[in-house]
Amino acid sequence: MPRASTTSEPPAPPSAIYAQRLSRLAALIAPTGLQALLVTQPKDVGYLTGFLGGDSYLLVPAEKAAPTLVSDFRYMEELAPVQNCGLARLHIRTRSMTDALVEVLGPAKEKVIWERVGVQAEHMTIAEKAAIGRKLGAGGSRRLTDTFGLVPRLRIIKDAHEVGLIRRAAKIQEQSLAAVLPTIKAGQTELEVAAAIECEMKKRGSSEPGFQTIVATGANSSLPHYRPSAKKIGANKPLLIDWGAVFKGYHSDMTRTFTLGKWPPKVREVYQIVLDAQRMAADALAPGKTTTEIDAVARKHIDSHGYAEFFGHGLGHGLGLLGHEEPRLTNMLAATRLEAGMVVTVEPGIYLPGVGGVRIEDDYVITERGAENLCSMSKRLEDCVL
Repeated sequence: MPRASTTSEPPAPPSAIYAQRLSRLAALIAPTGLQALLVTQPKDVGYLTGFLGGDSYLLVPAEKAAPTLVSDFRYMEELAPVQNCGLARLHIRTRSMTDALVEVLGPAKEKVIWERVGVQAEHMTIAEKAAIGRKLGAGGSRRLTDTFGLVPRLRIIKDAHEVGLIRRAAKIQEQSLAAVLPTIKAGQTELEVAAAIECEMKKRGSSEPGFQTIVATGANSSLPHYRPSAKKIGANKPLLIDWGAVFKGYHSDMTRTFTLGKWPPKVREVYQIVLDAQRMAADALAPGKTTTEIDAVARKHIDSHGYAEFFGHGLGHGLGLLGHEEPRLTNMLAATRLEAGMVVTVEPGIYLPGVGGVRIEDDYVITERGAENLCSMSKRLEDCVL
């Protein structure tokens, strides 16, 4: 698979990028014996065409033929460039999506165009597949075959264009938090701070937060996926912030743990352990290493200090058009070998119920020789005192 560029050359024009992706997908479909793949996952459609509006399906032939993008009136103007540059022909539906797919695939009473079509089993519901099969007529269900992971197999390796977008998202989120940190005061609520961060990200070009921004004060920070509330931020307590930006569809994801005033002694102790674990795991990132190996580096360090039971989640996850995608740096799944172009988070944590938690997270792109940190915000203990 193509490697991520390590040069500073500008990326290829977007239309060429999408044409290449469609060609690579067609090459994956051909050996399966299928004539085409029906792409229904919105982010996969966006990856292949540049259109991220949703409510649209893409039929990609295995042979050299134009894909068909099935959409509706709401997106006609937005989709015109996709058709004009020859990426796909448009089929604008006037009835339900199921009816439109029957028109595109060819009903049984007419000459059948597509007899062996793959569907994305990890996304399409059983009910939708059954409905399409019924409307196709006799033997319709037999024309649809489950497939797994064809487009994600392409998406797992980011090209230079994608890495650039993730890098930009990370810069936006860092600048946004930097603007908010000086304004944080004891007595503000977690929700107030979360809203300020999200506002700053949008002002700088993020279309939306990558997820519900986590702002957790005091003991709340021991909950790994805490949701901010009206809890007031307290002095001399940990303040965990996990936030992410989205730029032109691509996600970044970072976590920093601060204190407003003095560090509580126990939190200060585990902070250094988490920071060292994060740096050790990041230093180990390289092509050929496995996801479980990298997870083990951080996990063993935390275990050696007696905190194994307080680090119960995976070390990290892939980033791209989704905030959580392949590969997964974890001991809970089968190992995946790292390759240049993969983008992953590294986010160890220690969570002490009733006391608080520490998590530190950056985003890394795997390079030919190691990994590059796409984030630059300081994580030194002394720099995280507000």
